[in-house]
Amino acid sequence: MKLNKSLVAVLLMAFVVAFSSCEDTKKKDQIKLEEQEAEMAKAESDAKEAEMQEAQANEEKMKEEARTNSIAGKAMASRDLDTLVIALKAAGLADMLLAEGDYTVFAPTDFAFSELKKGTLEDLIKPENKEMLVSVLQYHVVAGKMRSEDLGKAIDAGNGKAELTTVKGDKLTIMRDGDQIVIKDGKGKKAQIVLGNIDASNGVIHEVSKVLMSK
Repeated sequence: MKLNKSLVAVLLMAFVVAFSSCEDTKKKDQIKLEEQEAEMAKAESDAKEAEMQEAQANEEKMKEEARTNSIAGKAMASRDLDTLVIALKAAGLADMLLAEGDYTVFAPTDFAFSELKKGTLEDLIKPENKEMLVSVLQYHVVAGKMRSEDLGKAIDAGNGKAELTTVKGDKLTIMRDGDQIVIKDGKGKKAQIVLGNIDASNGVIHEVSKVLMSK
């Protein structure tokens, strides 16, 4: 049986329309899928960025807390160590006492600096005398954390006195004077610990009554 040409044309047209409709649906589905994938990728990227920013913020917070709780940070917060902080900055040693590590610092108080011969401190903090200032300040720092009880144990183990090696490489001698622990410098001058065991994230501070000199 022969199909009418008009019927064939109608059927062909219907097929074309159906095929086109199907293709349009596929294209729309593909576009929708691509949009969803793009949204998911953006959401994932945004989540990673937020996570990274949070990690960076936490890292900065930890660093700030470490700086605040460091030896330098504790010294800056003390009302008795302003002169020492000025000296540390002039010597470029503040960063060392902000960094990670374990140090014991015998920190001269403002009063201790005031007892130096007139003009001594002013001369020390001059740029041309930086090397000398560094040497003086390093003489107050010992590697390793030694709280008062540790100093006492070292004195007892040494039958009444013990030597400590400073980061400068020179020696300090610690001993007892009654109930007090005192530090004797290279000139034979003795300084008392007026406030001990100021714990920091990178060591401990003992405020002392004298500025120590190696020679």
